[in-house]
Amino acid sequence: MGITLLSQHWISLVVIFVIIASIAIAYVKKLMMSYTIIIANLIIFALSLILPDQIIGGSQYWGLGFRPFYLSIQYSPNIYTIFTSMFVHAGFAHIFGNMLVFFFMGPAFEQRVGWKKFLIVYFVTGIIAALTQSVVNLGSTITLIGASGAIFGIMGAFAYSYPRDEIVMPVPIGIMIIMKIKVIYATIIFAAFETIIVYIDSTSGLQDNTAHFAHFGGLISGIILAALLIKTKVDNENPQKTTYYNSNIERKQKKVNYYNLEKLAETREQKEMLKRIEGETVPQVKDIWLDHFLEKAKCPKCGKALNSFEGKIWCEGCDFKTDY
Repeated sequence: MGITLLSQHWISLVVIFVIIASIAIAYVKKLMMSYTIIIANLIIFALSLILPDQIIGGSQYWGLGFRPFYLSIQYSPNIYTIFTSMFVHAGFAHIFGNMLVFFFMGPAFEQRVGWKKFLIVYFVTGIIAALTQSVVNLGSTITLIGASGAIFGIMGAFAYSYPRDEIVMPVPIGIMIIMKIKVIYATIIFAAFETIIVYIDSTSGLQDNTAHFAHFGGLISGIILAALLIKTKVDNENPQKTTYYNSNIERKQKKVNYYNLEKLAETREQKEMLKRIEGETVPQVKDIWLDHFLEKAKCPKCGKALNSFEGKIWCEGCDFKTDY
């Protein structure tokens, strides 16, 4: 038993390291967090093929999935699995379905809101999704695994923030079809699909072992979280009116001095990024790429990292200053 617990502890540390290291590498290398999350999921899935009992769960191991009774004081040391469970999948169909939807929706949402808010929405809604399913089935021994709760959270936040934006994604219309669709319509279809399945399960007495209430918890918490995180501004003519920066409202484009920015574009990647900024029509996405460009830019005099704020660029290592 001692060896079993030691093995479980060891594999838990490995999985947590993979998750944290993936996010850290994405931060340092300025990569898309959504893509690195997909990679982390695939790495952990590969590990589960080698060590299925330790990761998914078996006769001797409880695995890294979350179980509702972990909320009790007696089993509280296992509460960390509410985090690891979002990266554990039961089979090829499970991870393929989740990552396929996430591949089309995750990066599109991250481009609009930035990596910080993206990660907040992903992890917070994923945790709330597991808690929602646990409250409905308190005391259950069924293991909760998979990223679907967090994916539904992204879907809800995306639909609230940019309902009219169109993305290409797989949509369940009888069968899963990849099509171009407005985010709000895709979300309604997925929510309706889940509602129908829950109704059929409850009336027929059949269970498909899918945590449907986790999906609802993720979706609703995503909407609420987006309402709390979304940027607002006060209309000077009408102080009582709050204007939300979303795709339904026209947002004034910032004037950018591309001539000064071109002086900072030294690498091919930076030059391509600058072209993308210049051609971008969505203000929020344009701001994100501009921030990304400025993070990559180096001082042309001393080669150190540059600081930027409110259209000003300066270097603390020398007297270099400019604006954009």
